[in-house]
Amino acid sequence: MDQRSELGGFLRSRRARTRPEDVGLPAYERRRVPGLRREEVARLTGISVGYYTRLEQGHGANVSDSVLDSLAGALRLAPDERTHLRSLTRPGRKSPIRAAPEHVRDSVRLLVDSLGHLPALVLGRSGDVLTWNRLAHALLAGHLPREAPERVDNRPNWTRLFFLDPRTRELFSDWPEKAKDTVADVRLALGAHPGDSSLAELVGELLGRSTEFRTLWSEHPVRRCTSHNREYHHPVVGDLTLSDELLTLPDDDGQRLVVFSADPRSPSAAALALLAENTQGQGGQQAVALLAGGC
Repeated sequence: MDQRSELGGFLRSRRARTRPEDVGLPAYERRRVPGLRREEVARLTGISVGYYTRLEQGHGANVSDSVLDSLAGALRLAPDERTHLRSLTRPGRKSPIRAAPEHVRDSVRLLVDSLGHLPALVLGRSGDVLTWNRLAHALLAGHLPREAPERVDNRPNWTRLFFLDPRTRELFSDWPEKAKDTVADVRLALGAHPGDSSLAELVGELLGRSTEFRTLWSEHPVRRCTSHNREYHHPVVGDLTLSDELLTLPDDDGQRLVVFSADPRSPSAAALALLAENTQGQGGQQAVALLAGGC
């Protein structure tokens, strides 16, 4: 993805989103387009209109931290958006053009497998499922082979499944909201890893194959997925309300551990327990063997 066009598109989208009254400007004035004018952003930031225009044209490689801070304040950027803005104006910080296949450390795999009563998985920086326990597989993708994450060259990719796989779409009762979160998370990842060709290729594929992804992408959403409460409609155990936590693994660049849980003594907890019971006989012995192996 071209960093210059990304920077320009991001700034234009945030300028259009910012209401005049949010920054102390008259709201009653007739405007041809929504949001702020370039000269207003420049004045609020303390830079010239020409300089700000060049930023919207993608010329942000040498912009100072103080200008970025002022610009983020003028456009009312959220913390994740501020991080994204800095990533877009620091083009030298790139990942390898073709990164080696990601692998899960043995200790992380052991942790995932040991959470037999909770669905758990690890996502790579581009959304590939690197490993999952049996309950996560049964909850999210029972129609796929259990060993699919072991296929290094053809792993399930959560973003691709979410937008292109009908059964994954049917799983989420709040699909539109989940779609916004997913696209926002992907754009933040792309800003942090601008040279990751696998991530760029995924975005290019989805832009070509999914109208919903293309529409959401054009809005330049940026937000890190960390935790949610979501409604699911599972084909085996019915409706569930689950919380999920996405925990960054500090020793593994871009990898995140995802753990799902239900409110104790709720119908969702009972449904999750039933799903775990259905999968227990398939994987219990393997988990015990892993735990006995030690570190």
